[in-house]
Amino acid sequence: MKILLFGGTTEGRVLAQKLLALGHAVTVSVATALGAEMLGDFPKDHILTGRLEQPDIARRLPDYALCIDATHPYAVEVTKNIQAACEATGTPLRRLLRQESATEATWVTVESTEQAAVFLQTTEGNILLTTGAKELPTFASLDPTRLYPRVLPTHAALDACEALGIPHKNILALQGPFTREMNKAMLTQYNVKWLVTKDGGKAGGFTDKADAAREKHVPLVLVRRPQEDGQTMEEILHELGEEESKCK
Repeated sequence: MKILLFGGTTEGRVLAQKLLALGHAVTVSVATALGAEMLGDFPKDHILTGRLEQPDIARRLPDYALCIDATHPYAVEVTKNIQAACEATGTPLRRLLRQESATEATWVTVESTEQAAVFLQTTEGNILLTTGAKELPTFASLDPTRLYPRVLPTHAALDACEALGIPHKNILALQGPFTREMNKAMLTQYNVKWLVTKDGGKAGGFTDKADAAREKHVPLVLVRRPQEDGQTMEEILHELGEEESKCK
């Protein structure tokens, strides 16, 4: 079966490789060159690089029997574009879900980065931001010398930091995954008093991040994950494994 998989996530890369092993013809679409680089030895002629809007997606879908959305749980607009394009073209769609993390009573839970910024205006001390470069503008109301954004090592991420006036010594341009020990070291090194994060699940390094914050007694400000429906990787692989068997 020809499958177009929208990835850029750890579990998206794993699912793509497993589907190849099952005998499916998989093409992976990622938004950036970094996303393509992280696919490793995945066949280069089956990687699409660049952000696709709904019309772009719809133009490509007729070449595929199935579309899989394995994008980040917080990439709401991308998911909406994929859903709309699949509906417009009649292409079957599967949404790969990432397991949510259990929350703790000591965490400050908010619905958006905007709410996180409002809360942090009432606090003092350094803030480790791990919500991504795209979210940085929502923290513009805070003293930039308090902000320590951990972002991907790309020009776009560095430009976003500079646009906010964040001191260069505060910019942590690194590519994960980050272990619990590495997270702890950063919290200590930069005297962090607040850690802002999304629930990326274990696959996104959230568990190591939360464990490190707990051990260092750094409060978490958690941006709640959007609710959505979908399937686990095991469910998708089981379904598509049976489909491939029928074709043989």
